[in-house]
Amino acid sequence: MSIKSIIESLFFISNKPFSIKKLSQIVKVEGKEVEKEIQELIKEYNNQNKGIQIIKNGNQYQMSTNPQNAEIIQNFLKQEITGELTRPSLETLTIVAYRGPITKPELEQIRGINCGLILRNLLIKGLIESYEDKKLKQTFYKITFDFMRYLGINNIQELPDYDKLSKNKSLEEFLKEA
Repeated sequence: MSIKSIIESLFFISNKPFSIKKLSQIVKVEGKEVEKEIQELIKEYNNQNKGIQIIKNGNQYQMSTNPQNAEIIQNFLKQEITGELTRPSLETLTIVAYRGPITKPELEQIRGINCGLILRNLLIKGLIESYEDKKLKQTFYKITFDFMRYLGINNIQELPDYDKLSKNKSLEEFLKEA
């Protein structure tokens, strides 16, 4: 598999920008090689006929939509944000609400499927937020104040059966086994 292909895939799936250093660590090659591959991707993507571009802010790079498509993209996202949640989104949101803060691997272990796109959609809708624990080098997800306001609760413990469901012993044992 080519380094450029790996970088392109990482740009595609990530909702956060990457530094050369971070990409270099992930793909296990020198920073100069990573930078060369990014420049090739920029040449391929950054023209007016492409819907996707690679943008640079300081020393960070990220995949983004073409600014010429901004109005249509904004209208689509507005519909996505205000639209109803799918069953998988509701399941994921429920797990984050009762078990959060929680990592993506823990979520995927509970649900049995990849939750990347679901998490991204919930982040876009402002129902969950993420933060990185630098010590553990993991990203955690938790519900937002907007989600709590939407439900009309002042405290997460006001969720139905919160004490029982947030500390389910069999779930704890399941997570420890894996």
